[in-house]
Amino acid sequence: MKVIVNGIDGAMGSILARIIREADDMEIAAGITPTGFEGAYLKPQDYQGEADIVIDFSHHEGTETLMDYCVQRQLPVVVCTTGQTEAEMEYIRKASEQIPVFKSANMSVGVALTARIVKEVAAKFGGCDIEIVETHHTRKLDAPSGTAIMLADAARESRPELHYNLGRSGNAKREPEEIGINAVRRGNVVGTHEVMFGTANQTITITHEAHDRALFADGAVAAARFLFGKPAGFYNMEDLLSE
Repeated sequence: MKVIVNGIDGAMGSILARIIREADDMEIAAGITPTGFEGAYLKPQDYQGEADIVIDFSHHEGTETLMDYCVQRQLPVVVCTTGQTEAEMEYIRKASEQIPVFKSANMSVGVALTARIVKEVAAKFGGCDIEIVETHHTRKLDAPSGTAIMLADAARESRPELHYNLGRSGNAKREPEEIGINAVRRGNVVGTHEVMFGTANQTITITHEAHDRALFADGAVAAARFLFGKPAGFYNMEDLLSE
């Protein structure tokens, strides 16, 4: 499988490139980055050579350019970037009507399994308060993390009446039908997400902790293998786990 790596010189793109080079069934067709990284192309449209799939670890501001390129070349794409605006997400969804698109707020298979558990606990631990605390390194741009929202969305699948309270402040009393989501930024933390379910007499805490950023690249590679050969559509980690 010939892979175009979009964002090849970034923290995640460089890890992904190493993993692809070590894989028996993949090779790097081209690297894309606007920084002028040696041997890479400045934008996707600059490369028109052979390719089977695109894996994107760049920045969400390039969403429209990337989707236009993938649709024009009919290339499947694994979108690993986060922080997309609603307009950018709509662009991705429109592209998925013509090509296979894999999009997840977190590329970790472990996080996807965590979301499944969160959904089940929210459904069966009736009336509980739900709070989420996510911790990341100081360089992370979006808060709360896309993963925190993903886990909150999993809870809302079971309890659609819930709404989000981002970064609670002030003296207002907690509302019964809210999910508190708080972001912590410190040091070089790869990513920790805690989901707490509490009643008057007991608490369940589900925690996922990432120890190495390579796990996200591993997930992206798994997603690429899953997506290759699929028909046009919008796919996510739940689809990968269900196959």
